[in-house]
Amino acid sequence: MSQQQFRYSNSVIAYPLLLVFSIWLVFWYQVRIDSGIRNFGIHPKEVDGLLGIFTSPFLHSGISHLYNNSIPLLILSMALFFFYKKIAWRVLFFGMILSGLLTWLIAKNGNHIGASGVIYMLVSFLFFKGIIAKYYRLIALSLIIIFLYGSMIWYVFPIKDGMSWEGHLSGLLTGLCLAFIFRSNVAKPEKYLWEEENYDEKDDPFMKHFDENGNFIEFEDEYDILGELEDKKPQININYIYKNNSEEE
Repeated sequence: MSQQQFRYSNSVIAYPLLLVFSIWLVFWYQVRIDSGIRNFGIHPKEVDGLLGIFTSPFLHSGISHLYNNSIPLLILSMALFFFYKKIAWRVLFFGMILSGLLTWLIAKNGNHIGASGVIYMLVSFLFFKGIIAKYYRLIALSLIIIFLYGSMIWYVFPIKDGMSWEGHLSGLLTGLCLAFIFRSNVAKPEKYLWEEENYDEKDDPFMKHFDENGNFIEFEDEYDILGELEDKKPQININYIYKNNSEEE
């Protein structure tokens, strides 16, 4: 695996904003044009209800439901695209499908809608992926996730009527599974040559400038050390022209 870099790009903000905007656009269509689309959620154990696996994250029961899902979805997806840019779309795609399918299998009859399943998937994935990575920046991300959204764990249990706790539980389990599935795609910063496991200072071009006591060695030909620029050594010619002052007079 090639090492991933924690570098900012426009996609870190653009893609999450596009995702949240599409959800609001669907809600506008639902309110203004066709309120019937709200029925295209996940209908457990019904063949027709399988369509909701793809449509339910874009459907919401009301403005408060939409608002409560929009902010965490934006923040968590931004974190996903920043720290796991190379696998972000795969995590979102498979996370939506697997969490939706699991909801379809275990949930009670009804119309399950909302992006909360995807949100729980992202919380779970970012937390467990940081722990698996054992890299301080990702572990710090995991702790931030717990600080911000740790209380959400209670809603994977049936403690509130009208809330799809099965969707929350499905998202949590899906995120955990994806963290292990993509465990080899751990983002790491680039290592310097001296940080490599098989590092030998004898092969380090820089260390060749010093003796065993750490004293600087002055070489006659610096290009011989690097071994690649021998033919590119610049040639400097200095020409002197003598003029007699008496001749000028």
